[in-house]
Amino acid sequence: MPEAEGYALHEAGLAAASRGPLLEIGSYCGLSALYLGAAARDAGTVLITVDHHRGSEETQPGWEHHDPEVVDPRTGRMDTLPFLRRTLEEAGLEEFVVPIIGDSPTIARLVAPGLGLLFIDGGHARDVAMADYVAWAGHLARDGLLAIHDVFEDPADGGQAPYEVWCQAVTDGFIPVATTGSLRLLSRP
Repeated sequence: MPEAEGYALHEAGLAAASRGPLLEIGSYCGLSALYLGAAARDAGTVLITVDHHRGSEETQPGWEHHDPEVVDPRTGRMDTLPFLRRTLEEAGLEEFVVPIIGDSPTIARLVAPGLGLLFIDGGHARDVAMADYVAWAGHLARDGLLAIHDVFEDPADGGQAPYEVWCQAVTDGFIPVATTGSLRLLSRP
């Protein structure tokens, strides 16, 4: 995540915190959780992170964004949870960030509505990204903020699934409020 996008995410978290807790889908090793966790701390709320910590399709072996450092040598599977925990500990954010480990649509059935901010940055395959949106968008409070990362209108710049989610959100009545790099912010009416 480029620094400008991280700061924009932090500001969005601060602005949305009065409406309810913050939630991110796809914490990976915790970079975005630093920005949102700091916003949660500063605003007196919490950030909930949702991730299965096994990596999305583009981070698997043989794919462009694979990092062999996050492979558990014991199992041979990706496991980013220890990296997230270390990131939060080193930043002093453990009491403000609540990691939930599991499948995003499954967890959405267990979390009550009333979120101030929803940040979608999980898997970038169309079915995965759209499932995250469908499962979670209704959890946002009125005037809550929906943040979507890696939104590229031009396919030459990146995958299209986050852009398709953004288009669906606009079709569903979400109001675009800001763009910083590939980060898009929308407000729930």
